[in-house]
Amino acid sequence: MGIIIMLIVGGIIGWLAGMVMGKDIPGGIIGNIIAGLLGAVLGSYLPFVQFGPVWGGVAIIPAFLGSLLLIFIVSAIFGAMRKS
Repeated sequence: MGIIIMLIVGGIIGWLAGMVMGKDIPGGIIGNIIAGLLGAVLGSYLPFVQFGPVWGGVAIIPAFLGSLLLIFIVSAIFGAMRKS
């Protein structure tokens, strides 16, 4: 049950980060889940690792900030690839 909650939380965080950035995450819902979970991993390396609430084993604020950073990097890479 914990993995399902983690996937749901990752999807919501990835979706919210995509909405804030105004960028489309490739892959739709699966892309949102991946961005949210990878953002959580990326966010765990930020200086304030466990800042904020933890839900489903995911620290919400660092995961959200990590997702924002991940979406920014991915959209920059895809933008550069489109221009080539």
